[in-house]
Amino acid sequence: MTRASVSDGAAGAAGGERTGSLWRNRDFTLLWTGQCLSDLGGAMVDLALPLLVLQQTGSPARAGLVGTVGLVTALVCRLPAGVLADRADRRRLMIACDALRLTGYALLGWAVLTGRASLPVILAVVVAGSAATAVFSTAEHASVRNLVRPDQLTSAVARNEARTYGVSLAGPPLGGLLFGLGRALPFLGNALSFLLSLVAVCRIRGPLQQPRHETAPALGASTAQGLRFLLGHPFLRALLVIAAPLNMAFTGMIFAMTLSLRRAGVSPAVVGLAGTIFALGGLLGALAAPALQRRLRLPVLITLLCWATAVLMTAGALLAGTVAAAVPLAAAVFLGPTANAALFAHQAAVTPDHLQGRVVGGVLLAAGSAAALAPALAGALLARWSPVPATLVFPALVTVAALTATWSRGIRTMSAQDPAPGPRPPA
Repeated sequence: MTRASVSDGAAGAAGGERTGSLWRNRDFTLLWTGQCLSDLGGAMVDLALPLLVLQQTGSPARAGLVGTVGLVTALVCRLPAGVLADRADRRRLMIACDALRLTGYALLGWAVLTGRASLPVILAVVVAGSAATAVFSTAEHASVRNLVRPDQLTSAVARNEARTYGVSLAGPPLGGLLFGLGRALPFLGNALSFLLSLVAVCRIRGPLQQPRHETAPALGASTAQGLRFLLGHPFLRALLVIAAPLNMAFTGMIFAMTLSLRRAGVSPAVVGLAGTIFALGGLLGALAAPALQRRLRLPVLITLLCWATAVLMTAGALLAGTVAAAVPLAAAVFLGPTANAALFAHQAAVTPDHLQGRVVGGVLLAAGSAAALAPALAGALLARWSPVPATLVFPALVTVAALTATWSRGIRTMSAQDPAPGPRPPA
């Protein structure tokens, strides 16, 4: 497939809208705005759910169980979500997911209001909502390259990264405020956010996938086909080896630093401020990502960012247990969105549209599984060793990613425009 054919496919529905600034791209802006709102609702609920369970049961273990169940559900659903995103109409799939989440959290809000929000009810809503979110996010990732020009992919992914860090700044305080005003408000607010997301998806004019001309294989064969492509492509193999340790390192390092500060007697307010600095660093890094990407060739950019992150994280580890550790770690978080934007934009460019969902699902499963293990690893390391040697494990993981970026053929040969092979979509 030539670069022109990818552009034709992306521009098929909205024509001239895709020739200007990304901000003027109506379809992408609709999708992005809808997800800003639904992500904000999700961030509010991430804080409110454990508070609700803790208030009702008095058990921190049960409060933690709710978060674990949601995380495990999302991970289990990743590969099936990828198959669905490639087999089904992505627009209808996202609408169905929003409708399910809207219904679930509206019912949970009503149950809280009426005093019927038992733990089984909460868990049922969390499982259904997490499964729907896994499917929606996979379909959304797979759709982006059909909404923007190839040269805008990095900017589009960077904007999604900025969305993630932005809601992580605003969502928890808003969730806490609403929960204090009325226990049902965060859940009803989340339901409203899914309603607005549903409306935004319905208003997208352009196609979210290329036409399918072949009969889809059976579920197992379809999953295997996606995994074969993922593991058989040099760049995508390198992406797995880079994304998994990076995600584990960032999650584990921030978690370990938080625990170390508390054990050192630092006040919760200062610890919370450090978390805010991390999120702000990620937001600023996401905004800077397109400019950095324009100034450096992609292989150089990825390699430089990985090594810089390893050095900064090592400096943070050597200062573990002190507030000063937040400074180099915040600088490392600043670099993270640029690496993610470049890597995932290139993934979208090199993967055929009919495999996008399965490849995205596989990458997110690997990265999410690694991140899910990070808090447990950090806790075990801190239980055995002092903060400095315990946290040095995480920059060592980043070094694995940096070595992969340096020596992998898949990274060395990536270019700013490397479109995926496939049939030219109809004009």
